[in-house]
Amino acid sequence: MPFWRRPVTLLFVMAAAMPIAFSTWSALLNNFVIEVADFDGSDIGWLHTVREIPGFLAIAVIALIRIVREQVLGIVSLLLLGVATALTAWFPSLGGILTITMLSSIGFHYYETVNQSLQLQWISKERAPKVLGWMLATGSAATLVAYGLIVTTWKAFDLDYNTVYMTAGLTTAVVAILCLMLYPQFESPTPQVKKFVLRRRYWLYYALQFMAGARRQIFVVFAGFMMVERFGFQVHEITSLFLLTLVANMVCAPVFGWAVSRFGERRALIFEYTGLALIFAAYGGLYAFGWGVVLAATLYVLDHIFFGLALALKTYFQKIGDPADMAPTAAVAFTINHIAAVFLPATLGYLWLELPQSVFFLAAGMACTSLGLSLLIPRNPEPGNETVFARYRRKAAPAE
Repeated sequence: MPFWRRPVTLLFVMAAAMPIAFSTWSALLNNFVIEVADFDGSDIGWLHTVREIPGFLAIAVIALIRIVREQVLGIVSLLLLGVATALTAWFPSLGGILTITMLSSIGFHYYETVNQSLQLQWISKERAPKVLGWMLATGSAATLVAYGLIVTTWKAFDLDYNTVYMTAGLTTAVVAILCLMLYPQFESPTPQVKKFVLRRRYWLYYALQFMAGARRQIFVVFAGFMMVERFGFQVHEITSLFLLTLVANMVCAPVFGWAVSRFGERRALIFEYTGLALIFAAYGGLYAFGWGVVLAATLYVLDHIFFGLALALKTYFQKIGDPADMAPTAAVAFTINHIAAVFLPATLGYLWLELPQSVFFLAAGMACTSLGLSLLIPRNPEPGNETVFARYRRKAAPAE
């Protein structure tokens, strides 16, 4: 089979296509909702709560893959993300933005759920950390192109939100259609369980996913919003900041893949959560004491870099999980990841109105909780050795 028609190549193509729509939507979002719909902290909280509902309902993927192949479901979800992004500026009201956001979010979250499952099925355990690192770099490169175009053309050609959203969304949609037409249907090495799976031995993975989802929401919702509301960043300025983070991720993502392969998931996640705890604590001090825009931008870039180590959570599960559990557990994990996401943005939106810095201090506490959980990952995770407690269970087992 030609290289360009192999399963891993398809994963790379989709990894490049998804950020074109999603990252463009994210880059313009805070300016769009403030300038066009006059959003405040409460409104942005509700927007992200609505955006995360499909993630909470990602468990429905288990039912869908009974009637639709995972590969087809992933590509169709990518198509929906692209079309919904293209239409975003057509609905410049609170109700309209919430509705179109819900549709694009269904596409994004169902694509991500299936994509994670396919990655863990189609990539071997030995190659996974490095390949996933290169996929992160590919997504960053695609986003870099999108952001670069926004920065260089936004003021030069006096672009409007509709033009940019339409261009980015339709590009992703066209790539999705080509993926449907050009790639054959690939088989998984192991047939997947097509029913709800919740296993006791995966409890640490579930806990880490829950904390990751809660902590990520604070960054996604409020870090960028702070840059616009507190420091007055305009579209081209905040997009330039995103460009810096992308360049950093393009360099760091392959290194992170190598580091996870070399040092293991335990050390990688300990390093990530320690860094995130310090960064979020600094965010809180930044807002409380007004330490300056340069520090704010630096923390934003560092935050993005540390999130790249989240690939270690994927490979941790790949090592401990049954190969037949990849698809159903990806759906369950996405739902667990989004439990807090459904209520946290709206709730913290009200807290933001009264005491913004406390939102970031809460995130620092969440990162510390994740750090404590990461210490429970064994140095060599595998089935039967999912946590550090497994050694005690084996010692307590009666001799045969």
